[in-house]
Amino acid sequence: MRAAEVLRSGPGILRRNFLRTRRNLDYLRGAAGSAIFSWTLVVGLSFAVPLCVVGIGIPLLSKVVRAARTSSSRDLERSRLLTGGGGPGATTERADALRRRTAPTSQDIGWTAVNATAGLLAGAVVFVPAVAVVSCLTVPLWWWALPDPMVPNPALYPVDSWPVALVTPLAAVPYLALLAFLAPRAAAFHARLAERVLAGDGRAVLAARLAEVTASRAEALEAHAAELRRIERALHDGTQNRLVAVRLHLGIAERLLEGDPAKARRIVEVAQMASEEALADLRDVVRSIYPPVLSDRGLAGAVTALTARCPVPCTLRVGELERAPAAVEVAAYFAVSEALTNAAKHSGATRVEVLLRTDGRALHATVSDDGRGGAAEEHGSGIAGIRQRVAAFDGTTEVTSPPGGPTTIRVELPCAF
Repeated sequence: MRAAEVLRSGPGILRRNFLRTRRNLDYLRGAAGSAIFSWTLVVGLSFAVPLCVVGIGIPLLSKVVRAARTSSSRDLERSRLLTGGGGPGATTERADALRRRTAPTSQDIGWTAVNATAGLLAGAVVFVPAVAVVSCLTVPLWWWALPDPMVPNPALYPVDSWPVALVTPLAAVPYLALLAFLAPRAAAFHARLAERVLAGDGRAVLAARLAEVTASRAEALEAHAAELRRIERALHDGTQNRLVAVRLHLGIAERLLEGDPAKARRIVEVAQMASEEALADLRDVVRSIYPPVLSDRGLAGAVTALTARCPVPCTLRVGELERAPAAVEVAAYFAVSEALTNAAKHSGATRVEVLLRTDGRALHATVSDDGRGGAAEEHGSGIAGIRQRVAAFDGTTEVTSPPGGPTTIRVELPCAF
């Protein structure tokens, strides 16, 4: 029974090994190309640094440093794809972006110098057996065209007849085994070296991340304070005034109750209407804090109600959408609400599209319209309010609105599912 299972799983194992070897070879090919480019940068540095003494090397040095940073970021990304981000300097995608913005130049220059040698060595380790495999497999195609003294053969025996030439491809098997053995080890060595040099212990990334978290916390506190001020204004200017009016009307009605019951009754009716309006104001304030429709129908249902009330024709597309924490759904709901309000008031759009989806780590909300474009935070507090609300959850807001349109607002809210 076990033998039969092994036979059935044999093709699958071979395919997985083939794909793994091909992935490692692709990585090593990129590493060799990056190493050659690193040598170009090293030569550029050797010219730029002395020329900086007289000032003419500064532009060249700046270009070399930018190229080194771009190349090192690409190498680090490639190494993460190979190792799965499990190296000693493993960080999140957001931290990787921070590293590209804030990592010291010495890391990039250091990696350029290291990679100039390490990348070529890693590529050379598999280049020789790879050439041997190709040579063994193709011997029958060209051996007869070479002069007799020239019979290069990795199998280490002369090829002087057709039978020998036809058997030579079998000599590729040990070289293939050697290639399959060396490729993953050379690729893993280069990838871990890239992570160790470029990511290090992550202190620079952590420092940048701490600065970002501090800024995000400040934005969250500012957004919270702005929300409290909004609620206070809504209660003070609306609900409180109506309740004061109810109290005054009831006081007047009490004084008129014995002398003019009919007029007192009319004043009580006015007070009743004022109390109903105050109750409606209170409900609006409560809905602005946490819309009940979110708990009743979920985010998709709540946004459906928003799109139905939007004065501009609106289409809602819902991808794979899982329930997120309540606070995150509230932030997404109000971000979509504000974006729809902006589209209706300022864009002149004739069509709006809303997309909601989750990808296993974040909630994404996108609002696109075909309006005139040119949306900017200085035109109003709408987009700034969206950014503040989203930043409170360590999320990101991307606004694309060229003059002439279209306008697209993308919101990403990290959350655990």
